[in-house]
Amino acid sequence: MKKTSSDFLGKAILISLILIIIDLIGGFAHLRFESWFRWISTIVMIILLIVFCIQFGKQQTDGVTFGKVFGYGFKISLMISIFMVVYTLISINLIFPEFIDQVLVKTRTDLQAKGGMTDEQIDQAVSMTKKFMQPVPIIIFTFLATLFFGTIGSLLGAAFTKKSEATPTVFQDNK
Repeated sequence: MKKTSSDFLGKAILISLILIIIDLIGGFAHLRFESWFRWISTIVMIILLIVFCIQFGKQQTDGVTFGKVFGYGFKISLMISIFMVVYTLISINLIFPEFIDQVLVKTRTDLQAKGGMTDEQIDQAVSMTKKFMQPVPIIIFTFLATLFFGTIGSLLGAAFTKKSEATPTVFQDNK
């Protein structure tokens, strides 16, 4: 059997690095707030998880079940979530320290463009957004959002993987 059960960490690192590169491109190219760009990382992560789950299933020789493949993908997703929390904290504190201010300005601009809210209501909404831009909410949101979409990718990967029964072990009676 090929080494597959412990390589989830390598797959998680690879996917995380790709997501980080996408985010860096978005940050430096000022694309982060474009609606189409916000979904690229999620789509890439889901597609890669599906591919790695199917690949894992093909490499198994002792039976392939939905649960086994999903578990493999979920472990990758869990590690990606941890890596992305670390990267996000580094990103907003060191690489793009202006990000939080940009989010607040974008929130105000979007609310003003929609209309229907008073300046006081907009100020309250921006104030509430600012509360969620603290480290703990950012950590929680990043972890849960990444894990949620990783779980979707793992479920899809497990669903698309061809299942097989375990090869029965033949025991010989040595009397």
